[in-house]
Amino acid sequence: MKFVEEFRKKDVAAGLVRRIEEALGDRHVSLMEVCGTHTMSIQRYGLKSILPKNLRLLSGPGCPVCVTPNEKVDLAIAYAMTEDVILATFGDMAKVPGSSTSLLKAKAAGGRMQIVYSTMDAVKLAEKNPDNKVVFFGIGFETTAPTVAASILEAERMGVSNYFVVSAAKVIPPAMEALLQGEVRIDGFIGPGHVSVIIGSRAYREIAEVHGVPCVITGFEPLDILQAIEMLVRQVREGRAEVENQYTRVVHEEGNVAARGIMERVFETRDAKWRGIGVIPGSGLGIRSSYARYDAEVQLPVKPEKTVEDKRCICGLVLKGVREPTDCSLFGKECTPENPVGACMVSGEGACAAYYKYR
Repeated sequence: MKFVEEFRKKDVAAGLVRRIEEALGDRHVSLMEVCGTHTMSIQRYGLKSILPKNLRLLSGPGCPVCVTPNEKVDLAIAYAMTEDVILATFGDMAKVPGSSTSLLKAKAAGGRMQIVYSTMDAVKLAEKNPDNKVVFFGIGFETTAPTVAASILEAERMGVSNYFVVSAAKVIPPAMEALLQGEVRIDGFIGPGHVSVIIGSRAYREIAEVHGVPCVITGFEPLDILQAIEMLVRQVREGRAEVENQYTRVVHEEGNVAARGIMERVFETRDAKWRGIGVIPGSGLGIRSSYARYDAEVQLPVKPEKTVEDKRCICGLVLKGVREPTDCSLFGKECTPENPVGACMVSGEGACAAYYKYR
């Protein structure tokens, strides 16, 4: 537990909470975490229960599984049900409900879906199945997008011509800006740790400088998060809006230049639809025309079923910070991790899954 226990000390946590209370005073402040792992950590360690009541923590669209709209899920299912196609995906996408079914249920009905643990596993799957077309369902944020791009470059290097990608990758900063135009007041952002390793702290400058909202990038241990909250509250109290980096042991200003280079070589930014939020300009990553031979939607067009949304599910409102999972009439009843109605109950980073596990 070396290098872990030091971030979980109760006496240090108590001290940080006292400093937050002092800095907060009688102000009412709302902070949003835009990383699903932060949401999970906040619930796991019960941080809301020890923080002042006039400090509100909002869960944002920080789960890539959750923000993937039904249209893309339906598209992936259509590929899984297509002859001579094997749909490869990460495990947390298998149970996400589409309009009428999920990838897991489609597989049970005769579709071909293979869970992989890395993008390179998907390339190897294509290499081992030359008589089939392997389509990788590429979801994720800037954290995993470089690995999807690398898989395309690896397929090119290996001469694997039956490997294709459905790109549903997204980038975080445009979504943060879009949320500031929404119906919920956000006084500061708890910045994502994993994403920031790739894009660096400078990626959030516009949010602070143009929109006047502070952002503190932080890690995932309880003391990380509490320190970030204190830093944000102090900025609010002092009328500052800056990008600060609490997670200096991992995140740097320029990010991972090599990973960004690979991502930018294969992908270009495009408008993209986010579940519950709608289309956000420049928030998606599409495959460049120079790599169109690996773009499943270009090379292997299919017709998915007509998209239908379950109107009972409030996942979209949860992703915007408008509602909490427990506000949903389905939560813990019809909707559970074993039988999810909405995407937020599926992923290990989903807000509903976090509330259900640690409530």
